[in-house]
Amino acid sequence: MTTNKWIKSPKGYVAMAVTAYLFIASIAGHDMAGIIDGIVAVGAAIAVDIPFGLMRQRKRILPDGALITGLLIALVLSTTTAWYVVAATSAIAIASKHLLIYKKKPIFNPAAFGLLLSILIFGSGQSWWGAFGDLPTWMIAFLLIGGYMITDRVNKYPQVFSFFGTFFVLLFLIGRFHLGDASDAFRPPFINAALFFGFFMLTDLPTTPAKVKDQIVFGILVAFVGAAVYDLFGGLMYLFIGLLLANLYHVFKSRLVARAINRPVSNMQPASKRG
Repeated sequence: MTTNKWIKSPKGYVAMAVTAYLFIASIAGHDMAGIIDGIVAVGAAIAVDIPFGLMRQRKRILPDGALITGLLIALVLSTTTAWYVVAATSAIAIASKHLLIYKKKPIFNPAAFGLLLSILIFGSGQSWWGAFGDLPTWMIAFLLIGGYMITDRVNKYPQVFSFFGTFFVLLFLIGRFHLGDASDAFRPPFINAALFFGFFMLTDLPTTPAKVKDQIVFGILVAFVGAAVYDLFGGLMYLFIGLLLANLYHVFKSRLVARAINRPVSNMQPASKRG
């Protein structure tokens, strides 16, 4: 693949967008620690991805998926996170991409898987600084512009809109009927996290469905699970849990469909004609 073709590919769009966010958020926040974390996360991701690619004898070793996963992890983890935790999170994410597979595709979104385990194992802080949560509100415009470009390029409008619509309506209803405190979800950095998640993690092509109907169901499922976990437990894991459970649902449904297609049809004997 030529450089020009790669830039115009979905992975090229995502890589350029998240790289731009890394630098914009670091410069605007006057904190270069995020750039260092980005280098560490990407380096660890590539270091794990290339050996797996060689072992599986892939013809194409370009670790662009590892680049994106590492950048996403760096943009979500707090800039105060220890470097070895950043590296370990990226390594876990890429290992899951190669080890937890179905029909040669990853079951789980690698970045979401790594970030969830990072919380559970290391108790890592996740500030979503790369989504501009600590910066002026108007900078959400960068998320919307980049998010629109990515969603359009990967053709995931049904999935993204069904997620956003369901998620925010559910949170509104939770607050309206006093079922829990959802007010924080509509303020930075939570609103930034939801937008970043919806545009840049929910749209992962290998781990999400392609058909419009399936995309809508997928987006609604992520929203329902995420809103429920947020309401019941709060914390930082609700978006990841929603996505990973929807990833499992997608694989389970694919297996059911495959079995139905491959199920042998019993030979039907024609009925005897009556004399």
